[in-house]
Amino acid sequence: MAQGNFKVNLKLLHMFVAVAENRSFRMAAEQLNRSQSAVSMQIKQLEEQVGVAIFHRTTRRVELTSEGERLLAHARRALDEWESGLRQIRDVVDIQRGTLSIGCVPTVAATILPKALSAFRTAYPGINVNLRELATHDLLESIRRREIDFGIGPAVEGSVEFQFDALFSEPIFALTSKAYPLPKRRSIDLADLCAYPVLLNSKSAELRKVLDRALLARGLNMDIKFDVLHTHTLIAFVVAGMGVGILPRIALPKFRGSTMQALPIANPTLVRSVSIISLRGQSFSPAAKELTKAVYKNLRTQA
Repeated sequence: MAQGNFKVNLKLLHMFVAVAENRSFRMAAEQLNRSQSAVSMQIKQLEEQVGVAIFHRTTRRVELTSEGERLLAHARRALDEWESGLRQIRDVVDIQRGTLSIGCVPTVAATILPKALSAFRTAYPGINVNLRELATHDLLESIRRREIDFGIGPAVEGSVEFQFDALFSEPIFALTSKAYPLPKRRSIDLADLCAYPVLLNSKSAELRKVLDRALLARGLNMDIKFDVLHTHTLIAFVVAGMGVGILPRIALPKFRGSTMQALPIANPTLVRSVSIISLRGQSFSPAAKELTKAVYKNLRTQA
């Protein structure tokens, strides 16, 4: 048997299968729109590569040898796999089927994301979306490890590894209850806020950085009473009169009556920027592109 690497291309496999199924070089040539001599020469080349006859040739018809029968089963399987692969790629390009994995910080996942995902699912029901709610650090790690297709979260200053495509910017608010009434103004000065016991979300690392820089710039100290893990815990502590919560506007609760009060923080104005996050230079799949469009569109309708 011939030694070395086989160089059997798909065209040759198609030709072999056509001869095997038609039991005729002439009919295979007509089916493939090739000359009979070209088909015969290619099959001879295939037999030389495998090192054994794969057809019995008679004056009336062509029959497979036992080795040819075995090769035919493998050839059909290989062509089926190739066709299946092409169909899967076409489905991805046409956004018919597939899986999309995204990560999102909890404040965004609980507010703007549900309507965007609902609209995307309606438009592309064959795409399964896996969502992971992650704090900013964990979100970036998942993107770095390519565990998710992209993330939605705060922009991180000074990062060269990630691409941040801006979604929106929002002011940071102070939220309180009747236990700690805020001044009746349009905003609260950062210095005035330092007179209150403060509640923070320990997972909001980027918000904490913004706050720390502002405090340092003005030489201020803040009395942070509690660092909690979740926004709903922070709001519950505010309602219970445990202090004044600091959180982005998107995370503010729907006010009922006059039990809650919220003011944007000023002097300086504190702002959080939220972005679509990916690895720098990363190419988005068609499905990922459509989902980001759905997020942007949902933001415009809410504006």
